[in-house]
Amino acid sequence: MERNERMSGTLYGLGIGPGDPELITLKALRILQAADVVAYPAPEAGDSLARRIVAPHLKGGQTEIAIRMPLTVARFPAQAVYEQAAEDLAAHLAAGRSIAVLCEGDPFLYGSFMYLFGRLAEDFPVEVVPGVSSLTACAAALKHPLVSRNDVLTVIPAPLDDETIGAKLLHTDAAAIIKLGRHGPRIVALLKELGLAGNAHYIERATMPEQRILPLAEVDPASIPYFAMILVHRRGEQHFMEFQS
Repeated sequence: MERNERMSGTLYGLGIGPGDPELITLKALRILQAADVVAYPAPEAGDSLARRIVAPHLKGGQTEIAIRMPLTVARFPAQAVYEQAAEDLAAHLAAGRSIAVLCEGDPFLYGSFMYLFGRLAEDFPVEVVPGVSSLTACAAALKHPLVSRNDVLTVIPAPLDDETIGAKLLHTDAAAIIKLGRHGPRIVALLKELGLAGNAHYIERATMPEQRILPLAEVDPASIPYFAMILVHRRGEQHFMEFQS
């Protein structure tokens, strides 16, 4: 398909933040309310978290497209789902309609929007609006700085194997372990084995009404949800004390 920016609508990838509706940026809010079509990821059954985040800001009267997909690790990303969604969105764009695609956190930080971006960016005008990421939201909620001075921060997806995670933890100043869920028990055990459990801070569902912050020792590993994060700093409380002197 040849790009025709004069006739085509624009595809917007909107970062809408980690959960608190007030953490959407002014730019994302403006585009959200002006778009002809609002699309968002959703589970195969049930409500969309992304739509729930922006619900207070929706003006009504817009076409809504729920991109329903399996959220199990074994079936994600669901390529067929994204192929079909890209075709559906392309039809609206070709007709001159603007589309706001909602993405929790930031679109280009493990965001599902990138799978649509890869399929549509060559044929239609696209604008990506960054959002407040879960990394910064968790640090703010925990009241614990991520990094300072020349610290190196490593983002570690929990599905990686123990050897890889252990090596990354031992060769960085600070780490954010994400995508916990069913990997929670293994990650908690690994942190204890490496002697880093005392330097770890646990939070789940940051900025949402269900937010919980617990000492790692009090966390039930078997109940850790996907939307949970563990922040670790090798200097532990010494890192925090540096800001008090």
